[in-house]
Amino acid sequence: MFDLKGRQAVVTGAASGIGLAIAEIFASHNASVVVLDLEAKKAAEAAASIVAKTGANVTGVGCNVSDADSVAEAFGKISGTVDILVNCAGIAHVGNLVSTSVDDMDRLYAVNVRGTFLCMQAAIKSMIEAKHGVILNLASIAATAALADRFAYSMTKGAVLSMTLSTAKDYLASGVRCNCISPARVHTPFVDGFLAKNYPGQEAEKMKQLAAAQPIGRMGTPAEIAILALYLCSDEASFLTGVDYPIDGGFFNLR
Repeated sequence: MFDLKGRQAVVTGAASGIGLAIAEIFASHNASVVVLDLEAKKAAEAAASIVAKTGANVTGVGCNVSDADSVAEAFGKISGTVDILVNCAGIAHVGNLVSTSVDDMDRLYAVNVRGTFLCMQAAIKSMIEAKHGVILNLASIAATAALADRFAYSMTKGAVLSMTLSTAKDYLASGVRCNCISPARVHTPFVDGFLAKNYPGQEAEKMKQLAAAQPIGRMGTPAEIAILALYLCSDEASFLTGVDYPIDGGFFNLR
């Protein structure tokens, strides 16, 4: 089950965190993987680490997903059909309506919304020609739940959810499936960096608070998100499209 042999997967934001975990599990299930990340060096290093672990065909390509020319150039380097696209590249912001600046909004929109749009648009052309393909977007529980001080971030993830549903509807007849995953808080290097920057000396205490926000009592792991991504992008999920999958430690129903 979940064999991706013969499939080429492109994963954005794949040099670390959830994107890296997804790229690794796809490679371990026989996909050819293209690791896209903002810094070409980090993308290449991530690709090399996956090759060392799995022996799969993995390449790293630098790509600024918010820039149309950079996206076009990156996808131009990919030969063959893009069978799977996973949009993991994203940035966060802490702030409410009053404290969020215009620059904050534009920065979040550029990466999380325009970046997702540009990569979907670049990938779907070959999917339509091949009459098959899977797009998986990383949304968030912030798309459908009220989270304090996440105004701009919630806006962008709501847009990702809406783009997912629209794309799923428009390309049903083309054999393209489009879904999204909405994680609650996941323990990634971003979380560690955020705590170190904003709460020096209080990291352990703040980590406990973040973990307690999920009813299950801990944060998720990138590997757990990757397992769900593998299922949704495999033929075993061929009856699923236009779905937003929460993976949230009980956040929605058990609070």
